[in-house]
This record gives sequence, C-alpha cells and structure tokens, in this order.
Amino acid sequence: MLVKKSGFVTIFGAPNAGKSTLLNALLNFNLSVVNKKVQTTRDRILGILTEENYQIVFIDTPGILEPKYELQKFMLKEIKSSLEEADLIIHIIDAAKINLDKLKKIDEEFKDQIRNKKRIIVLNKVDLVTKANLLPVMNKISENFGYDDTVPVSAAKCENLETLKYVILKYLPEGEFFFSKDTLTNKPEKFFVSEIIREKILTYYHEEIPYSIIVNVTEFKERSENLIFINADIIVERESQKIIIIGKGGSGLKKLGNKSRLEIEKFLGKKVYLELFVKIRKDWRNNKRFIRDYKTGDAS
Repeated sequence: MLVKKSGFVTIFGAPNAGKSTLLNALLNFNLSVVNKKVQTTRDRILGILTEENYQIVFIDTPGILEPKYELQKFMLKEIKSSLEEADLIIHIIDAAKINLDKLKKIDEEFKDQIRNKKRIIVLNKVDLVTKANLLPVMNKISENFGYDDTVPVSAAKCENLETLKYVILKYLPEGEFFFSKDTLTNKPEKFFVSEIIREKILTYYHEEIPYSIIVNVTEFKERSENLIFINADIIVERESQKIIIIGKGGSGLKKLGNKSRLEIEKFLGKKVYLELFVKIRKDWRNNKRFIRDYKTGDAS
C-alpha cells in the first residue's frame, strides 16, 4: 500500500530573500510575483506540489517588515497565521547577507508561532558566495539556532532543490491529500491578473508609486471561446500619483496596458481585451475597512 504524505509548508523571511523565487522554482511555474523591490508579495499564496505519494502545500508570505501603516499590519498578521498553520516552516535567508543578530530578533518576534514547529533554514543565493565564507556561518547557525536542518540553494538557478524537497519530505506528516492532484493554487485567475498588472507597475514605475497602488479587477468575462474581457482599477492615494501613472497624453497607461495584456494572454492562453482605469482613494493603505473589503472582494 502506498503511504501518502501531505502538509502545509510556510516559506517566510526578509524582503528579497527569494521566497517567491523559491516557490516558483519548486513548482516549476511562475505563481508568485518576483521583483527586486521590497513588498512585492502582499498576500499569502498557496502553491501546491503534488506527486504520486506526496502533496506539499507551500504558503508564500509577505516579507518581514516593521509595520508602518495598516496594510503592513495586515501583512504581518498574514505571516503569523501562516506560521501557526504550518506543519513545517522554511526560513529563507540571503546567503550573501546573513546577520545572526537579525535571525535572533526574528526568532524572538515569532516565538509564539514557531514554538514546537519543525524548521528548515534555507540559505538562498549560494551561487553569490564562496564555500569558504559560507561554511563557518552555517556552523554558527547550527550551533546557535534551533533549526532541524540547513539547506543551501540557489533558487534563481534551481540548484540543490531536489535536496530541499528530500528534506521537506523527511518532516512532512503522513496523510491524505488536501487538494485534487491537478490543483496548483487556491487563488482564482483574476487574482493573478491583478498581480501581473501590479508586477508591471513595480517594473516600470519608481519612487513611492509601486507601494501606493493596489489593483482591483472589477470585470473578468469570457466574451467568446478565445477572448476574455477584463476591466481593472489601479487605485492610488494622491492626484500626483494618478498623473504619473497615466503619463503624458496617456502614454504611461497605454504602455502599462500593452505590457500587462501580453503577459496576461500568455498566462491565460487566450486573447485579452484589457481596460485600465486609475482611481484615487486617499490614504487607502491606512484604511482598515478598505483593505478588508479589498481582501474579501468587496472593494470599489
């Protein structure tokens, strides 16, 4: 009789440590937005890896930050709840920027959530450091922290991921699968459409713009077998931000729409008619009700 294993594995760490890159590499699919700017991931996203005898439900979380406004407070709650639900925790850190004092601070901050949990520390971006520099730090981590395993990887280059999977399976509990074998994520298509648009904003706009916007897909309809009609609102906090997004003569919004549409068509495998609108919602990042409504799909 085939013994099945299944469980929830939360990936958490500092911004730009490579959480989303690792998830995408493990799934062999671009599920989470990846960008060099911080706060790229705002929502926790489930990525589900299923093989014949196991199902790993990865939870990709926002980067650990000191919350300065309501949106970041919500993101911190997402991290804590994801840690509490986990059967196994992956703490991913940038191997080129290891700071043992910060590791201790994170352990202390999340001590209630990680207590009695199996934990793996993943040293990412090892292709950027020498073994001579890496090994002493790995030894210090093993001596001073309560991790059950340490695994060096390069998520961007897909190096040592099979070893990481092996270690994960070592701690994964036995049990029936939580999702059907063909399920890749818990999020609907319109969520990923909004994420694609937001990723393009992260890429093409700078300063405070990427952190002051939220994308709300208001319409997602199949008009024919091979055409999807999508309306999306880009919500900013100030008139000056709206002007920047739109650009001179609408050039900025047109470029954003074209780049987003091509990526969405690639993702959905269908032709897309995309309309973007820029709206102002003053200080939305500190509006608890707006953030709650957005997360539940009731924002307007």
